[in-house]
Amino acid sequence: MRNYRKEYDNYHSRSEQIERRSSRNKARRKVVKYNGKASVAGKDVDHKDRNPMNNSRKNLRIQYKSKNRSNNK
Repeated sequence: MRNYRKEYDNYHSRSEQIERRSSRNKARRKVVKYNGKASVAGKDVDHKDRNPMNNSRKNLRIQYKSKNRSNNK
């Protein structure tokens, strides 16, 4: 059985992970601002260079969840 509390304490609460998650959220807001909410609904915002800290417009793209999550990274 998974211990979510322990998982959060050991990984998700680390300052580096909080920064990365915050940056991914900023990327999503940025794409919604320029493309509209309807174009992003049900899809993922993908970083082309796989670096969530790089939120330049050229580095962001909208992908279907199935394609984005099935890529071998």
